[in-house]
Amino acid sequence: MLAIPLSLAQVAQGATGFVDTVMMGWLGSQTIASGGLGASIFGFCLLLFTGIVSAVSPLAAQAYGSRNQKKVGTIARLGLGISLILAIPIALLFCNGGSLLLLLGQDANTAALAQTYLRAIALGFIPALGFAVLKSFLSALLQPRLVMVTVVLGTLLNIAANYVLMFGKLGFPAMGLAGIGWASTFSLWSMFIALTVYICNKPQFAVYGIFQPSLYKAFTLEHRHIIGEIFQVGLPIGGLIAVEVGLFTVVTFLIGQLGTNALAAHQIALQTISMSFQIALGVSIATTIRVGQLAGQNDLAGTRLAGYVGIVIAALSMAVAAIAFWLAPKSIISLYIDINDQNNAQVVALAAKLLGVAAIFQIVDGVQVTAAGALRGLKDTRIPMLIGIFAYWCVGLFTGYTFGITSGYGAIGLWWGLAIGLALAAIILTWRFSTRTNNY
Repeated sequence: MLAIPLSLAQVAQGATGFVDTVMMGWLGSQTIASGGLGASIFGFCLLLFTGIVSAVSPLAAQAYGSRNQKKVGTIARLGLGISLILAIPIALLFCNGGSLLLLLGQDANTAALAQTYLRAIALGFIPALGFAVLKSFLSALLQPRLVMVTVVLGTLLNIAANYVLMFGKLGFPAMGLAGIGWASTFSLWSMFIALTVYICNKPQFAVYGIFQPSLYKAFTLEHRHIIGEIFQVGLPIGGLIAVEVGLFTVVTFLIGQLGTNALAAHQIALQTISMSFQIALGVSIATTIRVGQLAGQNDLAGTRLAGYVGIVIAALSMAVAAIAFWLAPKSIISLYIDINDQNNAQVVALAAKLLGVAAIFQIVDGVQVTAAGALRGLKDTRIPMLIGIFAYWCVGLFTGYTFGITSGYGAIGLWWGLAIGLALAAIILTWRFSTRTNNY
């Protein structure tokens, strides 16, 4: 039952980006291309650094499984401190994101418009990382329902704020794309504050001392081994996420050089698969926690079973999404843009083809992320990162670039590279988990 609320929470959280992209489409193809590019950068950085602080999840789960309450609290406090240290410089980087996009070869108008979005959402990066730590803490303690409710309410708040700030309702000026960024910032702060207030006011969490005034004392030599463990486990997690999401980000930049229509079609397809991926990601997080808890109890059979059950559930859930992409691509595309407008004809046609490719690699995408989650529960993160580098970049990007750029198949060829890289990662990561649990 842990996977259901976590998957729903991930879907709701992913719905923020989905809704943002849909509402960007209301402002035109140029806006969805520019805003999608800005959202890709924000999402890449968020996933990368969330991966690092998500080390709180397997570490706290193992400590909780071994009934070490003091260590659970220390891990969570350190996670919050580390999230703040990491978030501030990245927020400052977003404030100058337009210059970065120009250096990456993007169109000047696209970069300028994306800059308005990045500056608005920059301050939301700080609570987003803090929320990730609190979510990991609560999930490790088998308290995921509050996370689900908070994310759902935060998503609804984001939708309402998008509408108000985009179009200038309730006395606010019409901010367009920047309004979507500010709405996300407001929503992210609201969710972080909501979890903070809940934890501070529930006696059951008092024993962990998450927000005790002497928080700074956690950063003493006494706890240096835990700080080291967080980075030892978290950096490879962030690295694996970086190489996977980085593959999609690099493909986005390559497609951006093919023109606005290609970029808009790519953003539509990418945002759609991001939504289905959230289900598998939720299952992966639940798998990490269950494997971690059972490993903390030295239950080898339970550890192995939890990992395989998670992988199968993720594969089945992604198979449902694959069927939808294959059978009803235009219905999905119509959520973003007017498919009957002849000005959008090229975007619609290409987006439909990309969703066809996505339908083929959905299952392996679910398998690879859940297998990686199972390995995290064993605190096995360094080798999976190396596997990701090989599968995504050495094979996936090389193949995609060969098909898409060198051979001239464009966005379609680049997406086939994604499919091949994900399939290889799924095979190797699953084999790695099988090998580890044979000898664990």
